[in-house]
Amino acid sequence: MSYQSENVRPYNSPESKKKQVQHMFDEIAPTYDKLNRFMSLGIDNSWRRDAIQKLEPLHPESILDIATGTGDFAILAQKILRPQSIVGIDISDKMMAIGEQKVERLGLSGVIRFENQDCTALTFPENHFDAATVAFGVRNFEDIDAGFTEIRRVLKPGGRFVFLELTTPERFPMKQLYGIYSKYLIPFMGRLMSTDKQAYEYLPASIKAFPQGDRMVKTLEKNGFVNVRLKRYTGGVCTLYIAEK
Repeated sequence: MSYQSENVRPYNSPESKKKQVQHMFDEIAPTYDKLNRFMSLGIDNSWRRDAIQKLEPLHPESILDIATGTGDFAILAQKILRPQSIVGIDISDKMMAIGEQKVERLGLSGVIRFENQDCTALTFPENHFDAATVAFGVRNFEDIDAGFTEIRRVLKPGGRFVFLELTTPERFPMKQLYGIYSKYLIPFMGRLMSTDKQAYEYLPASIKAFPQGDRMVKTLEKNGFVNVRLKRYTGGVCTLYIAEK
């Protein structure tokens, strides 16, 4: 099955979505953390923390952080859950290079490591990780079904998959406020603070096209996950999805 978000790409180019997303994140890597915090007003920290806390009952020893970027989610997971190992994977080497610097400064190089891997073709064996996480990366997948199939494959039986994604609010007044924010403010701030203006035009377009709410729950179930549920934050601006193998 093809999803609309898989056809939304950062650039007007014949390259695959994977190649375009890789190029986009390599370009915005130096300003990504600063701009991300600015655009979310820091609220994303509370979303991330709550998502990771949903893994606490499992006491995971091994975690796979997909689309890890500069490693913030992996670092927070280590702080809260204290697993033995976290592998952060991404297709952008420049984003992960920043993450590696953070991890080294924090003295966590023995716990968190980074690898360039495509989530649709993971090199890990089956039943390998206790948990898998993604923070705001699933809408960038070139093939959502293939990504979910691989994530489920490498999870141990009973393992948990949690991911956060920006979503479109459905109710007044957040729906109207978010419409103004995504149409005008996100592209404006991207143009102001980033060298890649198209990246922050792609952001609201990819959010709008992404399968949300019950559609995403059904997508996870279709790909073999069970006990799927969701939690909305800040009037529906962000949604947490929780699923198990």
